[in-house]
Amino acid sequence: MKKILLIILCLPFIGFGQQTYVPDDNFEQALINLGYDIVLDDSVLTTNINNISDLNIQFQGISNLTGIEAFASLTGLQCDYNQITNLNVSNLNYLVYLTCEANNITNLNLGNNNLYWLQCWNNNISNIDLSNCTNLELLNINNNNLTSLDVSNCSSLYSIVIESNNLTNLDLKNGNNNIIDTLRIENNPNLYCINVDDSTWSMSNWTPSNEHFWDSQSYFSNNCPPATAIQEHFSSKKLLKVTDLLGRETKGTKNEPLLYLYDDGTVEKRIIVE
Repeated sequence: MKKILLIILCLPFIGFGQQTYVPDDNFEQALINLGYDIVLDDSVLTTNINNISDLNIQFQGISNLTGIEAFASLTGLQCDYNQITNLNVSNLNYLVYLTCEANNITNLNLGNNNLYWLQCWNNNISNIDLSNCTNLELLNINNNNLTSLDVSNCSSLYSIVIESNNLTNLDLKNGNNNIIDTLRIENNPNLYCINVDDSTWSMSNWTPSNEHFWDSQSYFSNNCPPATAIQEHFSSKKLLKVTDLLGRETKGTKNEPLLYLYDDGTVEKRIIVE
């Protein structure tokens, strides 16, 4: 009975002394510099970090963020300009914004976060799952190795910057394309068909003067064919009509931007230069 009573009395102290494993010395040193730890010993007192809401550890030479999962209350994480290769924030359920640009990240696990802001340009990311990021408003993931991107579940997106990747598939069809005020998808030479809500509307409203840029070979469609069928698709589609930017049918004049509408729902924007 005395032993049981002693264990019960000690439980609060055992919980208070729980440690989080932090194997990266640069990560731990950054936490020491911020006042969350004292000794460089590969561990941090969990109670010192589980109530932190914002963490800025940029430019610290960190390569391993093991231990970040214990920052249970984190809403903002800035870990830019390090040497991180793997980043898992799937347990950070309150995360609102994440900036992790200029690392060496190949794997990024976002889990089911309530994420509004994601900036991860200049990495080596080849795949990213945004299907559960339904509140995402800003996405900047240019200069990576993405071949496919689907933001169809992200109906709050107003800024999309995904230039300089290796995209062959891009699905922007989220039911709310009209709020997108920034769209940068240039320098993706293998990207042809881009799935959107309304191809005609996109061609008329997404213009360079409004911060919308894409490559000359890319076009918008309400229903893109599979990537393997793109070449066949190009050869079989038929031109229905040519209009100016106001939707008026025309035969076209030189130096005037024109919209070419095809029978498959795709629209191309062309300018005949003298």
